[in-house]
Amino acid sequence: MALLTREAEERIVNLLLSEGLADPSLVNNIKTAAEAAGKQVLAELIEQKLISNDMVARATAAIIGVPYVELKNITIDQDILTKIPSEASSRVLAVALGEKDGLLNVAMVDVTNVQATDYLSNLINQPIRVWMSSERGIREVLEQYHGDFSGVQEAVEETNEEIAEAAATSSNVKTIVQDSPISKALTTILSYAAKTKASDIHIEPLENSLIIRCRIDGVLRRIMELPKTVAPALVSRIKILSNLKIDEHRIPQDGQFTVLVDNQEIDLRIAIAPVTWGEQVVIRLLDKTGVSMEIEKMGMTGRALHDVLEGIKKPNGMILTSGPTGSGKSTTLYALIQKIKSDEINIVTLEDPVEYKMDGINQTQVNVDAGLTFASGLRSILRQDPDVVMVGEIRDSETAGLAVQAALTGHLVFSTLHTNSAAGILPRLLDMGIEPFLLASTLNVVIGQRLVRRITEKREMYKSSEIETKAINSIVGSLLPQDKDSVAKISEDLGYPGLPVRNDDHYMLAKGVASKETPGGYKGRAGLYETIVVDEDIQKMIINHSTANEIMKLAKEKGTVTMRQDGILKVLSGITSIEEVNRVASDLS
Repeated sequence: MALLTREAEERIVNLLLSEGLADPSLVNNIKTAAEAAGKQVLAELIEQKLISNDMVARATAAIIGVPYVELKNITIDQDILTKIPSEASSRVLAVALGEKDGLLNVAMVDVTNVQATDYLSNLINQPIRVWMSSERGIREVLEQYHGDFSGVQEAVEETNEEIAEAAATSSNVKTIVQDSPISKALTTILSYAAKTKASDIHIEPLENSLIIRCRIDGVLRRIMELPKTVAPALVSRIKILSNLKIDEHRIPQDGQFTVLVDNQEIDLRIAIAPVTWGEQVVIRLLDKTGVSMEIEKMGMTGRALHDVLEGIKKPNGMILTSGPTGSGKSTTLYALIQKIKSDEINIVTLEDPVEYKMDGINQTQVNVDAGLTFASGLRSILRQDPDVVMVGEIRDSETAGLAVQAALTGHLVFSTLHTNSAAGILPRLLDMGIEPFLLASTLNVVIGQRLVRRITEKREMYKSSEIETKAINSIVGSLLPQDKDSVAKISEDLGYPGLPVRNDDHYMLAKGVASKETPGGYKGRAGLYETIVVDEDIQKMIINHSTANEIMKLAKEKGTVTMRQDGILKVLSGITSIEEVNRVASDLS
């Protein structure tokens, strides 16, 4: 909020009172206290939540005779928005709205700042007309800048010839890329990925161009194409920041570094590999601020949630999660550890890499080059008096054996495996050489999971087609309430409030409205889960070397909701779509 004179504050407060927007007695009390303490009256009123920033902005605009614009839920065309560079917009809290009569209309928080107005006018070389808006509204529009790649294009235009020369002499690449605008190009790409909550950036060389793709909500999207001449400098810049060898192009290299985006640190994991037309770079973004560490918010609910919470209450045993790469297994383990974390127990983890740093937990990074593998690290961890051990992944027989021994000796062990389902964990561990009787006595609960995209809040409802209705009834018909009297009980048991009564005609389903910010009508992701509690009956099947299908059949009879069923229940609850469930779980029963 701009620093206002006492007279201006008085006029704004009086206007708010005259419009009936604030309680006079409460305002007078706070006003007296603020003046005695030498504080801004409006700032105190906002802090006490008697008025809002939006109300102050509207009143200020009315008093000083400047038009006010409400920017909530407004989308501004990128061609207009980027007339003011994103860096300048963020610095002075001003955004372009549109052009009229040769003037650029600009919304600002502090319209009294003449220096900022002149700065913007000189920067874009165009006269501007000032509008007033709230800081909240301005910041909402600033979020739309994630599609601005002007920095990349400028870098390409300014340094194309220089980069081409650098490619011919690798000894000069380091000096050039440190001083050239290619650094700004990389920053722009990383900033876009961070703001769109991308999990990965793929930089892929083709014969005549360089493709940049981002994995957003689990789906790769092509965001731009650059000239091939940019590739050597861009890859070299990434290598320098990751402390990798810039003159090594024959073998894969792995590294890491950290960037600051909107005052938030984001850890980056770099994987560089030689491919046909150059070097491919995959950057994994690890931003713990953008990830929910609450298992309920991640999508686990009902019977699955109950089984897992009971499993982690036990003082020893194993909790294992399974699923393909990128299905959120590690995040699930972090969320479960968050549930049990306390000063009374020692939690030690062994990870590759340490994805999210958590207070109160002793986290160890695997370092194969230094001889610190999952197996050797686990041996060391068990000498550190742990109560709970998390092993990032069970990759081999040695690690599996040590994890089982840790569970047998009184530790609670969390880990992950790459299998297609929860039931697939059991034969997989048997294949690794674990004795069936040891496995049966140590496993508490096994979890299978996948990730689906969430339907955006802006949505439309439609009646399911005949094919969709048949699919829903086939998959979850036996779980759905058969009459209205049983809706509440069954909905609570399954964890999805307000489930519909089974209907052979149609169901009302949700479809997200697509936009630039929500391609396909999706934003964010939710987990599909299935859990198997290893009770006496399941233990007998393990000892008898039963197949995954046989174990899953028994688990379903005992009440396990499969991932595919969980997905359809999420469809009926408006969380995701049938297309999403089919995309990630079509191979599951």
